[in-house]
Amino acid sequence: MTHHKPAPESDVVYRLATADDALAIAAVIRDVVEGPNPVVFDRPWDSDEVLMWRRRLGNSGAIYVAIEGGALIGFGSLDYDTRVPDTATLGVWLRSEWRRRGIGRVLAEHLLAHAREQRFSRIVGSLPDNNEAALAFLSSIGALAPLINPDSRFELPL
Repeated sequence: MTHHKPAPESDVVYRLATADDALAIAAVIRDVVEGPNPVVFDRPWDSDEVLMWRRRLGNSGAIYVAIEGGALIGFGSLDYDTRVPDTATLGVWLRSEWRRRGIGRVLAEHLLAHAREQRFSRIVGSLPDNNEAALAFLSSIGALAPLINPDSRFELPL
């Protein structure tokens, strides 16, 4: 496996995911699951599962991707919760070599803008256990996270 030197944030393109991104999103999920402290995903997904997820989200939810040099290096999702009205779940995942460069923060900003457009009133997500990079990321985007029980949920102000 070759490691690429991550490009500066300005070289990264952000856009809504298309059906053509399903295989590359599945590859990012595989990278996350194989790494330490996977969040949300407990197993690799195939491209058909990604396509079904994207279709289910419709226009209310969203998947944004980050592209650098033609390669999909990460994605973020805004998934609505059918059990809780006006609530969406936010998640951001990056290939390991592109973490800690501000890319996840920009993905989150796109997702939060989408959440405002769709008139969600609450944004929540899973708070990873023993994942300092994720905790630093969540703090950088203004997440309100419980300090006493770090293995729970976070909430973002809209």
